[in-house]
Order: sequence, then structure tokens, then C-alpha cells
Amino acid sequence: MSPIRRLTHTFDRLLGIEPLHAHCDVPCGIYDPHGAQLGAKTVFTMVKKMTDLPVPPSSAPAQEQLAYRNTIVRMTTTKEDHARLCKQELLILWTDYFKPEHLSMFPDLHETFWKAAKLCSADKQNVDLGKAQELVDAVNKIAEMFQKAEAAKKK
Repeated sequence: MSPIRRLTHTFDRLLGIEPLHAHCDVPCGIYDPHGAQLGAKTVFTMVKKMTDLPVPPSSAPAQEQLAYRNTIVRMTTTKEDHARLCKQELLILWTDYFKPEHLSMFPDLHETFWKAAKLCSADKQNVDLGKAQELVDAVNKIAEMFQKAEAAKKK
């Protein structure tokens, strides 16, 4: 943590200031599945890169082994960050955009979102190309639902 950040954090604690995290509970009306789709695609890409990355032999120089570990750690961090962001975007759509009236259009709405959110967690915990593809497919299904709901609003 930088010295300035540490100082402001100290002042915030002294003054009792708590950070706020929200996605427009106003409601803003700005919803789009693109963020979730991008997150899911990034998860898939990182898993693919991790599984394709050649593991250096145990006889490889220490620097090569360190470089490999560094790359895996960076890819893992990116994968997990994007799985978390994907889940956050999905939950926003599920809880803020979709309403009870959408259940008649999409009887499997809750099940679809629940499974997609669970896939985000599974993809954070594992390096499994099949699960990463399932997440991409689930998010794309939700994006289709969103597009149909938007089209129905315009009729």
C-alpha cells in the first residue's frame, strides 16, 4: 500500500468513514451482459493459456522455473479476478434487471443464473477447460435472455 493510500486509510478509520460498494441501486437502468461475457471469455482464455503453457523440466535453470511460476501466478490471478467480476455482473443482472414478470418468459431464469454463479466459483477454484467453456456457454445463454427481454420491452 502506498504511503498516501495508507495515510488516507488511517484518516478514514479515525473519522469512521466506511467504503461503499454498489451498482446503481437508484436504479440507473444501465444493464448489459457484456461485462459478464468478457469475464467468462477471459477465464476461458487464461485456463487455455495455463494448460498450454509448457512446464519446464526440473533440470531447467532456476530463472526459467521462476519465470514459469510467475506466469502461472499472473494467469491465475487474472482468471480469478475475472471470474469474480463475471459473478458480480451476473448477480447485478439477476437481482436488479430481471423482474418477476420475466419468469413467464424464462421459467429457468433462476436455475440458469444460479448455475452460472456456481460456475464462476468452480472456475476460480480449478483449472478446468471444460468448466471454463460451460461458464462461457452459460453467460451467453443469459445474454440471449437479456436480449429477448430487451426486445420484448420495445414491443
